[in-house]
Amino acid sequence: MARFTLPRDLYHGKGSLEALKDFDGKRAIVCVGGGSMKRNGFLDRAIGYLKEAGMEVELFEGIEPDPSVETVMRGAEVMQKFQPDWIVAMGGGSPIDAAKAMWIKYEYPDVTFEDMCKVFGLPKLRQKAHFCAISSTSGTATEVTAFSIITDYEKGIKYPIADFEITPDVAIVDPELAETMPVKLVAHTGMDAMTHAIEAYVSTANCNYTDPLAIWAIKMIQKHLVKSYNEDMESRDQMHDAQCLAGMAFSNALLGIVHSMAHKTGAAFKNGHIIHGAANAMYLPKVIKYNSKDDTAKKRYGEIADYMGLGGSSDDEKVDLLIKYLRQMNDDLNIPHCIKNYGEGGLPAEEGIVPEDEFLEKLHDIAANAILDACTGSNPRQPSQEDMEKLLKCCYYDTEVDF
Repeated sequence: MARFTLPRDLYHGKGSLEALKDFDGKRAIVCVGGGSMKRNGFLDRAIGYLKEAGMEVELFEGIEPDPSVETVMRGAEVMQKFQPDWIVAMGGGSPIDAAKAMWIKYEYPDVTFEDMCKVFGLPKLRQKAHFCAISSTSGTATEVTAFSIITDYEKGIKYPIADFEITPDVAIVDPELAETMPVKLVAHTGMDAMTHAIEAYVSTANCNYTDPLAIWAIKMIQKHLVKSYNEDMESRDQMHDAQCLAGMAFSNALLGIVHSMAHKTGAAFKNGHIIHGAANAMYLPKVIKYNSKDDTAKKRYGEIADYMGLGGSSDDEKVDLLIKYLRQMNDDLNIPHCIKNYGEGGLPAEEGIVPEDEFLEKLHDIAANAILDACTGSNPRQPSQEDMEKLLKCCYYDTEVDF
């Protein structure tokens, strides 16, 4: 038996933020990040709509990119005092992910972060509050997923929390919010969405319910991502839907080792973060080549290439054409091809922010942690420690995957 779970309600299209006016409750806490929602007026609108619904509103601001365990615990304390019956998270993936983890701790104050990370092991939520997610970026799709990514900065590791209990009750996918994204964010979140869709399609947990969502998302991203990056607002709006479809697919079909590697390299190096979407963009072509040694995965990558109209007369050719296309997308979006050339802010650089000696020193542990990541189990090929180290080296140096 398999399960397919999505939010109870999804409001989409311009002006869908207004759905907050019809919420039924007494108290709502609004969780936001670094200020873009406030600067662009969306936060005030959301608070106004909730008050119009008759609710008392508390604000939890300043959730950082790649939110920490400490932020989660602090937010849960605020919730304990305020006792909301609605948690409304708005912004990019970070505030929504953080608010999901806060929700768990709010409902179960004795739960530890380690308990939260037990895959599909959470107790029943919704004893105290329901959850609404409002996405402002077109990539993570956390507004419709059963996942949250929280960073333990002491260990330098990002941990995925995975459980259908944290799938939001309501998702609001209003493209007006995404139109304010800086272009670098468009690029990184867009490639995150492409990775979601491709990994979901070849995941060992794919099914008839997830495949149409994944393949249609890929087609939309192919058509609209680069245009969105080049400030075409119609394409920007379309990308907001595309990433949400990709999220619906991967939340139910799960992911693969592109994400495992991105989770374990993101916070591992002392000179700065490897931005999640950029990590996915760099690693995806290498992982496709690695996974294509599995015949079933190769066939499904070939189907993706066919659907994208890339040509090729054999599955091997189609895999190579898919890789070539994705590498060109990275060029079009000004994303580097490898860790060695990953510069400040995720831009290509002759000398990146991760020195070779530090990478090699940490390689064994990063590989071991990536294998243990929750996303590895549904990858088409199960990597050994040796394979994972070799694959990470290919992602560092941009060398060919031939194993």
